[in-house]
Amino acid sequence: MHNFGLGEQRGHVLLIAGDAAVRRRGVQVAPSANLAALGVVPVSALLNSGVPCDTTYLDGARDPNTVLMRLRSAAATPGPLLVYLSGRLTVDGRGKRLHLALAGTTAGTVRYTALPWEWLGAELRGRPVGLTTVLLDLAADKAAWPLLQEYGSLPASPSAEVYGVVCPPGWHGGGPVVSGYTRAWIDQLRASPGRPANLQLHALAVGAASLPPGALVLPGARELAVATGSAPVPSGGSARSAYGYGPGQAVPLPGEERRRAGQASPAAQQAPATNVPDDPRPHIHGLATAGRHSEAALLAQAWEEYVHQTHGPASGEALHWVEIRADLARMAGDFRLATELWSGAARARLGSQAPTAAGVHAAAAGALYCWTQLKDPTAALATGPGLIRLLRELPALDPRHLELAQHRLEHLHRAPSRN
Repeated sequence: MHNFGLGEQRGHVLLIAGDAAVRRRGVQVAPSANLAALGVVPVSALLNSGVPCDTTYLDGARDPNTVLMRLRSAAATPGPLLVYLSGRLTVDGRGKRLHLALAGTTAGTVRYTALPWEWLGAELRGRPVGLTTVLLDLAADKAAWPLLQEYGSLPASPSAEVYGVVCPPGWHGGGPVVSGYTRAWIDQLRASPGRPANLQLHALAVGAASLPPGALVLPGARELAVATGSAPVPSGGSARSAYGYGPGQAVPLPGEERRRAGQASPAAQQAPATNVPDDPRPHIHGLATAGRHSEAALLAQAWEEYVHQTHGPASGEALHWVEIRADLARMAGDFRLATELWSGAARARLGSQAPTAAGVHAAAAGALYCWTQLKDPTAALATGPGLIRLLRELPALDPRHLELAQHRLEHLHRAPSRN
């Protein structure tokens, strides 16, 4: 049992690099690079505290018991604690339990060479609420991803704040460099005059990280609603890369759009523009992440209409807001609308970009992912042919994407009618 008395409030930062996540010899997540980058950030900024602090780096560990002992020692600290984990999530083939792969972990040695995920929660469980932050930058392999989809989350401990991202196995990463999510945390810590709250840092990092479609973002809407009582979260980024780029200069909503969005009183609508946040995307994401999907969608639609007026409906700014609305629909579980919006965005990009352009592929991949999540057979049959035509126009796309869509559509056609 840990002794959390009123003695010296000493903190601890524990940075753990697991095994690199590699797909087809391409690096998805490079944990060592992430630790090296975090290592030059002042500990007080990482911990958000000025108390004396110890720092532990674990890079290249091969024995899960070694990691456990370091984790146990860090968890015993009486003051604030930050645990950062980066690497590859995998599964014990026998027990179907999630593990963080360590250096040298293979599919056949998971039970002996990887860190069971529940060990993290077990060690942190006894800590007081409000003193523990867990930060994750992970990628899941093919064995772990279905389990994560089933869970819909990656809990660590009820007493800990957990922030992070888990990228899917089909994603091609940026090589052996610092991950976008971790880099964005570091950039925000360096750029902000005052240290933002962890939740705000997380949201900003997600918005800037160019995450692949379907990436698991933590906290999700369910956990955040519990943590905040469904109240709006502080300013942040987004659940996908659609929020991370777009209009070079965001401008305040006109009074009419704000009235339609229901976001301000008549007195506030008449306030000077300087009183309105320059970028509405953090607030929209906050609404969506807190489960207030209709408000988020209405506000995004109002901004899209305003961009149509100021930049034109065919502008890149307008297309950006289509993609934001697509991801908001995904977050709300409206996968038919999300499929249609992502498909429309991809087609619009094809009007001005090459079929090999990354933006075209990202929008098409978003449409395919949302279509695969569409459980209503009628809706899937209605939107499937258009999606397949789109995928056929992208010769550089992974051919398995098209095969997946074709096989699913054929299966839907063969399935007996449910009417």
